[in-house]
Amino acid sequence: MDWHSHEFIWLDWVIIVVGILGVAWAVWRAIQKDKRKQQGADSEDYLFGKGEPWYIIGAAIFAANIGSEHLVGLAGTGAKSGVGMAHWEMQGWMILILGWLFVPFYQLMNTKLGKIITMPDFLKTRYTHRTGSWLSIITLIAYVLTKVSVTAFTGGIFMESLLGLPFWYGAIGLIVLTGIFTVFGGMKGVMTLSAIQTPILIIGSFLVLFLGLSALGGGNIGDGWHAMIEYSKTLGKGADGVAYGTNHMFHFETGDPLYDEYPGFWVFIGATIIGFWYWATDQHIVQRVLGQHKGEANDVVMKRARRGTIAAGYFKLLPVFMFLIPGMVAAALAARPDSGFTLENPDTAFGAMVKFVLPAGVKGIVTIGFISALVASLAAFFNSCATLFTEDFYKPMFKGKSEAKYVLVGRIATIVVVILGIIWIPVMMSLGSLYSYLQGIQSLLAPAMVAVFVMGAFSKKITPKAGEAGLIVGFLIGMARLLTNIFTNTGKDVMTGTFWESTTWFWKTNWLIFEIWLLVFIMLMMVVVSFFTPKPTAQQIDAITFTDDYKTLIKKSWSKWDVIASLGVVLACVLFYIYFW
Repeated sequence: MDWHSHEFIWLDWVIIVVGILGVAWAVWRAIQKDKRKQQGADSEDYLFGKGEPWYIIGAAIFAANIGSEHLVGLAGTGAKSGVGMAHWEMQGWMILILGWLFVPFYQLMNTKLGKIITMPDFLKTRYTHRTGSWLSIITLIAYVLTKVSVTAFTGGIFMESLLGLPFWYGAIGLIVLTGIFTVFGGMKGVMTLSAIQTPILIIGSFLVLFLGLSALGGGNIGDGWHAMIEYSKTLGKGADGVAYGTNHMFHFETGDPLYDEYPGFWVFIGATIIGFWYWATDQHIVQRVLGQHKGEANDVVMKRARRGTIAAGYFKLLPVFMFLIPGMVAAALAARPDSGFTLENPDTAFGAMVKFVLPAGVKGIVTIGFISALVASLAAFFNSCATLFTEDFYKPMFKGKSEAKYVLVGRIATIVVVILGIIWIPVMMSLGSLYSYLQGIQSLLAPAMVAVFVMGAFSKKITPKAGEAGLIVGFLIGMARLLTNIFTNTGKDVMTGTFWESTTWFWKTNWLIFEIWLLVFIMLMMVVVSFFTPKPTAQQIDAITFTDDYKTLIKKSWSKWDVIASLGVVLACVLFYIYFW
């Protein structure tokens, strides 16, 4: 048997089949055990899960974030442009904002106003019912544009590069497998699968990293790291012939070919806006810490949820090393003709590395973790779609239906979102590289979300109508920019005509700078609208804003170890920025 084969052999396939069956059995067993504790179907437990320990919450948050866009897009971006995209991944510190600042808001709303289990509930309470409904619509549209379509597309590429499956077979197969899993598993299944696949995914990815560095360094990992950094310094040649390098996160020189993509310090601010929306207010992530109660005191629930976010903060430090840097290693290996490694398409970098550096048998084990990660991430999207539609649209209109009926409606809504996501794939493919597309779409959606959540939570003077106007106007401006991106090749084409020439500032401005100014505009508009519209009620202010109850809950729910652990996450992020400045 050739243990060092660069392709999958029969042993790997046997391990994959047995492993998938074993994972399915473990998830089924966990679900059945949980069902025995309940009486009949429970839509809330199906959608949320309850009372999970903090380390499971942390693993679930991490697993919900890791998808095929990391296995394909992040590794491919590392191969093409180095650590420039690390701003969007080195955000463990951002998850702390969810645990320390926003989960207390959501928990207090549960206590004061009854069950608040979706982000639209938050906006309906602080602003108007229409504001919450618009958030549901925007979130579902975001899932079509950035979640389902991207995950299916990149999943197809990953399956093709790793297992040799035709692209559409891999993409549709992933969706069908995840759909079956979601229908029968619910949130309990997602949580269980997350706990299983997270250690496999982490260990497997670091094996790829270390063995790849060893191959690059002639058997020495340290030499491999040095060789990778030195090679990245030779990349990024501008028109002046100077190599600006791809081994740093900030690109301040206008002659640097990566300046247009990651302009100066703007890139950090823009990535932070997207990160805040995603980690602190997006249903897909926040759902992991909502519903984590079983009749317990608020401070106990708060403590468990916060520690889950701290654990997720540490997990979030890993993807750069798990995916992006292996992409950089792949590019350096491919540049050496004597290495035997080839890389025709950067997006296949990670799959090619798995086949090239891992020994037989280990390839199969690691692939199980990767497939589980893809399913867990996509299942989390499906589950969030079901939650949003069921809780924010169907239940208010059709009260008193059976729990089984609500679960069925959620599943139907998910199927619709999946179909729309598949239809969008051809448009997505025309809008540039995967990760540029993904972050570009998020930059158009994030400003409105961030504005209404921040202004609503930390200002008592922002009125309900101001929040409604901020969300709707911000979203419409973002969608207008998306349309211009489609027609102008994301601002790269030369457009003629009175309309295009008079609106150059709108469609040609760098995407990160546009995002930042859009956020500023929305916030200023909300302030102005607040001068001319009715003030929020006392109940709205007491339930949402930074009140004494909020401060008391935070003080009761943390210890010095929570603070120390949180500072550890921040320190790790700072050290990474210093090294790759």
